[in-house]
Amino acid sequence: MTFTLNEEQNLLKDAARDFCREQAPVTRLRKMRDDKKNGRDPELWAEMAAMGWAGILVPEEFGGAGLGYVGLGVVLEQSGRTLVASPLLSTAMIGASALMLGGTDSQKKEWLPKIAAGECIVAFAVDESAHHAPNKSTLKFAGGKLSGVKRYVADGHIADLFIVAGKDGLYLVKADAAGVTKRELITVDSRGAADITFENAPAEALNGGAELVQKVLDRAAIGVAAEMIGQAQEAFEITGEYLKTRKQFGQVIGGFQALQHRAAKMFTDMELTRSCVMAALDALDRDAKDVSEYASLAKARAADTLHLVTNEFVQMHGGIGMTDAHDAGLYLKRARVAEALYGGAAYHRDRYAKLLGF
Repeated sequence: MTFTLNEEQNLLKDAARDFCREQAPVTRLRKMRDDKKNGRDPELWAEMAAMGWAGILVPEEFGGAGLGYVGLGVVLEQSGRTLVASPLLSTAMIGASALMLGGTDSQKKEWLPKIAAGECIVAFAVDESAHHAPNKSTLKFAGGKLSGVKRYVADGHIADLFIVAGKDGLYLVKADAAGVTKRELITVDSRGAADITFENAPAEALNGGAELVQKVLDRAAIGVAAEMIGQAQEAFEITGEYLKTRKQFGQVIGGFQALQHRAAKMFTDMELTRSCVMAALDALDRDAKDVSEYASLAKARAADTLHLVTNEFVQMHGGIGMTDAHDAGLYLKRARVAEALYGGAAYHRDRYAKLLGF
């Protein structure tokens, strides 16, 4: 599939590329890791919000830009290129989507302006074990109170608001509400997360029931896939430059046919994956009936492609690729986390097949 960005989307892409290169390069993540901040960078998030990114999806009546999912997708891709540690995915993509799709008028008026202004960080609490199984949630909601445990909540340690997934719907819970306990996690990708326990915590249900859960999970999968294609593209380009300059046995290693074949495989996989991701983002903007199929296809392809490219990133750089001094390891670690978020490749391949009736 060939997809062409419009003028507005190209401007967003260019602005995001320049900002991420200049204000949030990989060295910023490395310093944050070394300073043991565990993904906390409020200054960067404030700058991103000032760029208008937190409100890309939010309608203008609530203080956002209303630029759609393709617009946000190109920004997520650029943030993936430099491993930007921010709650952009969980807040601007997942949080805004959940409220837009299922929020009451009062909930939208309360939270969407805060999201658009970057004043509220949202975390999506969905998994309860090491396996992604949203249909098997044991969460209990009764009398406006929520009880249960959610594991590995991305950005959960810095969130102001939780969107909590149960089998029968989504619920809003303030992070500072009574009955909410956070256990901060130190993660391999230096972004941080948290296990969250809810003990009769005050909660508000969103409208839409189990169908809303799937719609928001689709958007989460597509959003992380957009970030992943950016990571893969950057890793591939750095590797390509290395193949053109590193010499062994008197010639550049890019001249060896075996390495050329491996590079060609990566390039082909990335182009196919990009088509899947862009098609999924476009399906969201079109409100297509088969968004779920697009979502699972995009996430499965992105997981497989990023896994391959980050492995090759390390291997083709040889010894230097194995050291912490090189960025290859940072890309590989983030890749492994992104692959697992909101369902891995195996989960989404199985879901895709079932959606198609197999």
